[in-house]
Amino acid sequence: MHGRVVTPKAIIERGRVTVDGDTISAVEAVEAVEAVEAVRAAESEAAGTGTGWLVPGFVDIHTHGGSGDTFTTGDAASARRAAAFHLSHGTTTLLASLVSSPVELMRASVTAYAPLVADGTLAGLHFEGPYLSVVRCGAQNPVHLRDPDPDELAGLLDLGGGSIRMVTLAPERAGALAAITQLVGAGVVAAIGHTDASYDQTRAAIDAGASVGTHLFNGMRPPHHREPGPVFALLGDDRVACELVADGVHLHDGTLAFAATVAGPGRAVLITDAMAAAGMPDGEYELGGQPVVVAGSVARLARDGSIAGSTLTMDAALRRAVGAGIGIVDACRMAATTPAAAIGLAGTVGAIAPGLRADLVELDDDLRVRRVMRAGVWR
Repeated sequence: MHGRVVTPKAIIERGRVTVDGDTISAVEAVEAVEAVEAVRAAESEAAGTGTGWLVPGFVDIHTHGGSGDTFTTGDAASARRAAAFHLSHGTTTLLASLVSSPVELMRASVTAYAPLVADGTLAGLHFEGPYLSVVRCGAQNPVHLRDPDPDELAGLLDLGGGSIRMVTLAPERAGALAAITQLVGAGVVAAIGHTDASYDQTRAAIDAGASVGTHLFNGMRPPHHREPGPVFALLGDDRVACELVADGVHLHDGTLAFAATVAGPGRAVLITDAMAAAGMPDGEYELGGQPVVVAGSVARLARDGSIAGSTLTMDAALRRAVGAGIGIVDACRMAATTPAAAIGLAGTVGAIAPGLRADLVELDDDLRVRRVMRAGVWR
């Protein structure tokens, strides 16, 4: 495959990517004459215009569903359809994010989704809750919020057999620091979100091993110059990857650009936080047992108007980031390389580099998806 290839460090204007089975075997620049002919062939093959781009398959570490389907109910067939929808938009690796639920539903979801993790449909599960702040619950159902319970966590981790990859919690809840230690000790990423924690409480959680900030700014105590709260603690710590929802609703483009500049592309992570309405018409939907109204592609709880996830896809997030002034190399790191590293997959996916899985997205000149390769196969 030839074209403009985006690597974690640079754009190869006349590049060639060689795939051997499911793995990238070589990434190299080609001579000008050879490149011209190759680009023409690539254009013909893709039935597109312009030279386009080859970028790494996107890694979405926070999504609740799409195309009318959801991860939040523990339905394996629905989860497969949602994953296929996001794959068509360039997401070759994703975590299935669940919302705050009774432990019975959490256990049922682990049982239902563990086979999808085993067969590669999902990269793992992300429990966003239920150990979250009532004050900053956002679209999380407050009925299900509770303090972390070590026995409950241990039972879920044992049941998951390695399929649980991330858990979001609020560090100010009783037992949260011990839960972070427990999670990290089990090889699970501890994330901080839906929190009213102080700056010091957040720093304590990071010191305990938390390494991701869940949708930074959203579902958090807002920063103040005399009490910076969780936002500044997360954004200012080199140990933390900061999730950013680049849809123009969760974050103003200026905030997106600011956060990406402060964290840098090595810590800033683009996510969708998508729910079932992604890719669907406006209308009425559901999230965690709560009615959601989508109008103008913006999802809000019917009961109080809180933002209820998004209708975003990762290709749209990439375009938004570039439109906000983030260079395409950095934007691709934020959409693939950095999130892969955040969940422990840096040596497997997340970049166009020899030895990694052959996950590629061919984009046109407007950064819209032409086609997607996952594990060496065009999908």
